[in-house]
Amino acid sequence: MKKEVTQLLVASKETGWVLEPEAKQIFSSVGLEVPRFIWTTRLEEALRFAEGLGYPVVAKVVSPQILHKSDRNGVVVGIRGERELTETFERFRQVERFAGILVEERVSGLELIIGSKTDCQFGPVILLGIGGTGVEIYRDVSLRMAPLTGKDIDSMIRSLKAHQLLEGYRGVRPVNRTKLVELLAVVSGLALELEESVESMDLNPVICSSTRCVIADARIILKG
Repeated sequence: MKKEVTQLLVASKETGWVLEPEAKQIFSSVGLEVPRFIWTTRLEEALRFAEGLGYPVVAKVVSPQILHKSDRNGVVVGIRGERELTETFERFRQVERFAGILVEERVSGLELIIGSKTDCQFGPVILLGIGGTGVEIYRDVSLRMAPLTGKDIDSMIRSLKAHQLLEGYRGVRPVNRTKLVELLAVVSGLALELEESVESMDLNPVICSSTRCVIADARIILKG
């Protein structure tokens, strides 16, 4: 395991879960793509990054007290300028144990969920499904035990009710299957490697297009 990953997991033990920007650092360190982002407690740094990146941007609150950001209005998508980002920063700064603002590029494509959960009998189980805020409504997911083989991944994709969305539908280009397969394989390997310390990993959404599969949000829950 990379030293960086170990250090981030150890530093997160007291909270019991890994803050989103640190979870993204972990996934980036193993070769997976995350949005370009900055995590800062300084408004001027956030504004400078957004200006260099180009609006619109996404902003998220970072706090060890907030596991589900959307339930606390902690995610703002499509911020179009300095004034709106400043207002968002000032609102986020009022939350309990404010640990900064995450400002990142806006990514477009099909929203998927990819995750893992360590079962006490079977070890890590990997999930693939249609993601985003509608994941609990659609409940369109497939599960396989790690480690995933190429056949497992192909079967997971084909078993989704909405698999046609991944393969191209009504003029929309198919998602980059190579990137998706690579992402699932890496998550499977990471889940096995972290089996003793990680209870679950939740990547939702993973935004896939014809060129990229980007982990737009990530959560890692540690074992107690």
